[in-house]
Amino acid sequence: MKIMKFGGTSVGSPDRMKALIPLISDSERKIVVLSAMSGTTNSLVEITNLLYADKINEASLRIDELRSKYQKVVEELYSTDEFRKSGQDLIDSHFEYIRNFTLRVFTKLQEKAILAQGELISTSLFHLLLQERNIKAVLLPALCFMRIDKDGEPDAFYIKENLRRELKKYVADNIIITQGFVCRNAYGEIDNLKRGGSDFTASLIGAAIKASEIQIWTDINGFHNNDPGLWKKLR
Repeated sequence: MKIMKFGGTSVGSPDRMKALIPLISDSERKIVVLSAMSGTTNSLVEITNLLYADKINEASLRIDELRSKYQKVVEELYSTDEFRKSGQDLIDSHFEYIRNFTLRVFTKLQEKAILAQGELISTSLFHLLLQERNIKAVLLPALCFMRIDKDGEPDAFYIKENLRRELKKYVADNIIITQGFVCRNAYGEIDNLKRGGSDFTASLIGAAIKASEIQIWTDINGFHNNDPGLWKKLR
């Protein structure tokens, strides 16, 4: 079983989401880890900062802007009225959830719940797209198995035991979709693996199930290297 992780630019538009389908549609069993659509997490961070500052009207405007963006995505992503409606219902549900945070005192834990919405939306939209194409796939929430401990570090034993238990329910399915970045903390509350957490998610899943390989797909140009010796040569 292999792990395939796709970052925000890889799911950053309807066309890019559609382009993932041939990449994951072979007969090999795989877990597909998705990030939020590019720009979404930054927008959600901006919304949470406004809520912390008690700028409710500005936060509401940003929520409406992001919601409008996703409504346009749904119109382009699906080809049938049935799935466009399902997609719009999904978007409505997530953004009503976010809007509810404008009605109460805002806390750190609520921030984490808002930041999780990007990955929860992208995976649900992609799963709906596969359903529209009659491609069998399972949407397995990372909140069912991904957890950090009291020190904020991944709880490797918990992840392994719970992920393996969940996968036993879907032994006949070749495509398992889940969220990067998103997890629970030691108290069961929604949390995250910090920025870059989707790559971390893919690695943790791969280690837990002893995957045959972990593929990190990215659209960033060039190679990145933090070898100081190489940097000196380039200078």
